[in-house]
Amino acid sequence: MKYLLGIDVGTTGTKTLIIDEQGRIVASVTEEYPLYTPHPMWAEQDPEDWWEATVKSVRRALHDSDIDPNDIAGIGLTGQMHGMVMLDGSGKVLRRCIMWNDQRTAAQCEYITNTIGRQRLLELTLNPVFPGFTAPKIIWTRENEPDVYARTAKVLLPKDYIRYRLTGAYVTEVSDASGTSLLDVANRKWSKPVLDELNIPESWMPECVESPEVTGHITNDIAALTGLPAGLAVVGGAGDQAASAVGTGIVEPGLVSVTMGTSGVVFCYTDSPTRDPEGRLHAFCHAVPNKWHAMGVTLSAGGSLRWFRDTLGMCEKTVSGLSGVSSYEILDAEAANAPAGCEGLIFLPHLTGERTPYPDPNARGTFFGLTLRHDKRHMVRSVLEGVAYSLRDSIELFLEMGIPIQQVRATGGGARSIRWRQILADVFGTELVTVNVTESTAYGACLLAGVGTRVYGSVPQACDATIHIVDRIEPDADAQSRYNEYYPIYASLHRALKPASDAVAAIE
Repeated sequence: MKYLLGIDVGTTGTKTLIIDEQGRIVASVTEEYPLYTPHPMWAEQDPEDWWEATVKSVRRALHDSDIDPNDIAGIGLTGQMHGMVMLDGSGKVLRRCIMWNDQRTAAQCEYITNTIGRQRLLELTLNPVFPGFTAPKIIWTRENEPDVYARTAKVLLPKDYIRYRLTGAYVTEVSDASGTSLLDVANRKWSKPVLDELNIPESWMPECVESPEVTGHITNDIAALTGLPAGLAVVGGAGDQAASAVGTGIVEPGLVSVTMGTSGVVFCYTDSPTRDPEGRLHAFCHAVPNKWHAMGVTLSAGGSLRWFRDTLGMCEKTVSGLSGVSSYEILDAEAANAPAGCEGLIFLPHLTGERTPYPDPNARGTFFGLTLRHDKRHMVRSVLEGVAYSLRDSIELFLEMGIPIQQVRATGGGARSIRWRQILADVFGTELVTVNVTESTAYGACLLAGVGTRVYGSVPQACDATIHIVDRIEPDADAQSRYNEYYPIYASLHRALKPASDAVAAIE
């Protein structure tokens, strides 16, 4: 029996997952680490924390699985996208990683857009530049930390820093590189015109390959440290969203996934590079070789519910500690006691700015419509509904672009809630299904490792061999009708509140 190992460098922790060749999970271990917010709307992490979590989770997973490490065929890597890890010539990290949800680079995005031209940037990279992307972070460092910039020799994405530590190789792959604003997405290679015009040395960029390609092998030192066999192949892997799509089976036309993690992502497969003319959706390379995807992002999806729990859910956390029932389950039960639409209470989940359909680092979270009638059950349900409205924005853009939607698959931590899944089905007005895979991002990394090491013949074959539907939820007609009344109101609120949000940002 062959086994496959996936490492997911997430926002809250690193997960190591081991599956057998039939797709059965034999071990899953997560090691958490902190997030640093030195200023409002900033977000950073220490790459050394990722590495320590990787070593610990790999060792624990090997122990828990009780398998012979020599039976592992390969390792796949995935993780949070867009983060900037700067290394000097000796491979030393120069500063903490500026993360995907960091919003400090609005001025640098404007500089990049003006330098290259908005339309030309769309032609070269298929995407506008967003504050969370990597290129504006490089420019921000050049302008604000020139000593760090002067010592830089390589720039890596989070999962690719772990690859470097495991193998010594400076390599990325096309799906993750798509989110840097430095990749020619249509031709799946670094964009020399963009790099040249921004004065970013091409030598800083790692080699860029297709997701299932073998990129290096476990070194002797790392074998001794982790318990992995020396020489074990490490494949390209994928950015977290493309990996999650593989782990959910979104590898053919008509399939759409909704991933409910810290961020929320609506993702669809495309056979060719397809972009929204206004740049409201991401057009990225898929982890399936020579295929692409369109994607919309809500920056704070599960993150909004976590904020609510940590800020206003102290009672639920206390009860959880005494009863052993998850605080999220307790909040979920409270939400069941509020009606669809929350009697006019609408939540805007813009806690870290927003991405789709309006890239706005100044957008702020809002409870709109509060009255004396409302209490905590309304508030928690309005968080679930507000995130669903935000994700519907992306669904509407897919339909506007003529992208077929035959089935929507839900995954991620938030999708474990049947309440939230029902709300999503009602807000979207479509059947919502779940598959047998609940840890889709790390699972997708495992499947890519299997393709790269020839356990499976192709990415679609890997998905067919391991993934199947386990649950279906149909929309409730009454709730769907109510949400269709409230959704246009939700959609109008960002525009109405933008002047106030910009004014607040100017004061901070």
